[in-house]
Parts: sequence; C-alpha cells; structure tokens
Amino acid sequence: MSLPGLRPLLLCLSGLLAVAAMAGPPESPVADSRDLMVTPPPFTEGIFPCTTCHDPKAMPPNPKKRDLEGMHADIELHHGDRWCTDCHSLMNRDKLHLVNGDLIDFTKSYLLCGQCHGDKLRDWKVGVHGKRTGNWNGAKQYWLCVGCHNPHSPHFKPLKPMPPPLPPEQIKLRK
Repeated sequence: MSLPGLRPLLLCLSGLLAVAAMAGPPESPVADSRDLMVTPPPFTEGIFPCTTCHDPKAMPPNPKKRDLEGMHADIELHHGDRWCTDCHSLMNRDKLHLVNGDLIDFTKSYLLCGQCHGDKLRDWKVGVHGKRTGNWNGAKQYWLCVGCHNPHSPHFKPLKPMPPPLPPEQIKLRK
C-alpha cells in the first residue's frame, strides 16, 4: 500500500485511539472516583431531606412491598421488579445505596443507575448518552440520569417526530 493510501487508515486509527483514551480503561460501573460536576437532582419541592418524614426513630422503616399511600401515592413503579429500598437506603432515606451497601448522595445517582445500565453509564461519561453543558476542553456539567428519566418509570413515552428541515432554497432570510 502506498504512503498516500495509508493516510486515511492512520487517521481513522488515531481517531479510534483518541476515543479509547477518553473512555479510559475498562472498569466496573461503580469504580468512578472522579468528582463530576452534575446538575442537582430534580426533587419535588418540600420532599428533601427525606428524613424529615422518614426518621427511623419516629417511623420504623418498612421494607415490605405494598401500595404506597400519602405523599408517595402518585409514584407508579415501572422499573423491573423493584421496590423502593432496592435503591433508597432503608435506614437513611437521604442516601441511596449501591449493591455492595455503600451509601451515596443523590448527586452520585449515576453510580446507582450504572450498576444495571453499565453501557449507558459508559456512554454518559464520554458524552454519547445524556446531556452535558460546558466547554469542549474545559469544565463540563453533566445532567444526572434523573434529569431526563423518571427513576421510578424510566422509559420515555413515544415521541412525535418534528417535521424535516426546509431545503436551503426554501429558507427566507430576514432583512
């Protein structure tokens, strides 16, 4: 193969290596020690901190699956065969818990989601899935999974597609 013929191949390989370097080495979804700038969780006003109502001393925790009442009666859980305490800490409702029992803040909920959705977490970290704002080569703010997905029912409802863009010859410029 001639040197000019190698150039596109080398460019392609260097691009793949750059993407692989950004992704970092393979790791478990929870082995992320980086402090990412994330948007605040979208709490409904007046429900956080959870221990305001869920004080384990005043209200003994009940891990049994049941119909929710009162403040949480509007929650419809459609996220596999899950229950509240699969994600929320039983004894400290102001925290989430990982499978290994580690407690995490709601601002690190991507680690919890990533335990089951590792491919999405990987894609989110490198900017392929989800939303982030900020600078290309500088500080970025990542949107948490719950910024787009309801954690209790994460599937999107079907979206109606927007009309296609107009061809350039049909666009009228403003004067």
